[in-house]
Amino acid sequence: MTIKFVLLVNKQGQTRLSQYYEFIPIDERVSTEAEIIRKCLSRNETQCSFMEFKSYRVIYRRYASLYFILGVESTENELAILEFIHNIVETFDRYFNNVCELDIMFNLEKAHMIVDEMIMNGQIVETNKQRALGPLRVMDQAAAAAKK
Repeated sequence: MTIKFVLLVNKQGQTRLSQYYEFIPIDERVSTEAEIIRKCLSRNETQCSFMEFKSYRVIYRRYASLYFILGVESTENELAILEFIHNIVETFDRYFNNVCELDIMFNLEKAHMIVDEMIMNGQIVETNKQRALGPLRVMDQAAAAAKK
């Protein structure tokens, strides 16, 4: 599976997390993100959760006030990616105890670490929630020990 990008976006269309796995110039990223977000937010709940956009297949899912959007190669299995999005949300939920937009905003580096543990170089490398959260838990324990 080749993932090109991961976006977490709120209902107002503000990007809260973005991770790219191939080089795209900043100006092109901004315009692509804006267009993808606009298209995802304008779709209603009865419409399909995946669509073609340029050379990508965009797969998204809304959880509460956040949209989890992944751009993948057009040959990817959409249902497998939807399942992976759900796995990412469950991992965030396990760490943040029912993740919300504020958790992502105030713990952006931790959210990036979780995504980085699950996706490397555009490939899904970890789906086990405990193993994906392992390095973050070790960091939290070290930080707690340092405070004592």
